[in-house]
Amino acid sequence: MAWEPATGQIDRAALEGVDAVVHLAGENIAAGRWTAQRKEAIRASRVDGTRLLAEALASLARPPRVLVAASAVGFYGHRGDEEVDETSPPGHGYLPDVCQQWEAAALPAAAAGIRVVHLRIGMVLSRAGGALARMLPPFRMGLGGRIGSGRQWVSWIAREDLLAIIERALTHDSWAGPVNAVAPGPVTNAEFTRTLARMLRRPAVLPLPASVVKLLFGEMGQCLLLEGARVRPGKLVADGFPFVYPDLESALRDELNP
Repeated sequence: MAWEPATGQIDRAALEGVDAVVHLAGENIAAGRWTAQRKEAIRASRVDGTRLLAEALASLARPPRVLVAASAVGFYGHRGDEEVDETSPPGHGYLPDVCQQWEAAALPAAAAGIRVVHLRIGMVLSRAGGALARMLPPFRMGLGGRIGSGRQWVSWIAREDLLAIIERALTHDSWAGPVNAVAPGPVTNAEFTRTLARMLRRPAVLPLPASVVKLLFGEMGQCLLLEGARVRPGKLVADGFPFVYPDLESALRDELNP
């Protein structure tokens, strides 16, 4: 299907009559330092792409029943030890602003009667890509350790559980609006790195100082590595969602030892 958010082009005919749409597209936020140009590309890939898709779906003669659209726990910003859930207000700064615009971009679909679910996704544990994949080489060499103070919270989700959450979002008509796609056991960065090292049978004794993170990665490092939020999956817990991997150790063991 042709879809070019940058030029506003989308193949509406290909969408006609589909029952459901899952929209996970977005520029990689951790691919490099956040220059002004890069930050705009990250924002546009999410906001403009979602708006184009939502407007196209709303215009169909036979629109889908549901649109499941990715968002992120970046919605909450840096919250220290505060526990947040779907009822909590957004944080402040670049990532919370992008996430708010990202979710608002789906309003045309909701206004047309399409059930819209915003999955606020945490760190997805996958050895094939993302944050975990980038951490594995240094940790396997015994060069891993906490980042900064290690007190920042990491809200994560096992890949298998995320797929099950997406499936449930498609089929459960009671789901609408934001859903925190995170496991019920968030951990601090220090605990995350200790657990990962233990699973790999390696030490985790080489911390990465905050000053080095800021020097190497700038604003991106500050937001993604030194800050975080303690996110609770309130709606999933209330719905009785059966997490296969509710704790970090079991999730990492399965992902690292398939």
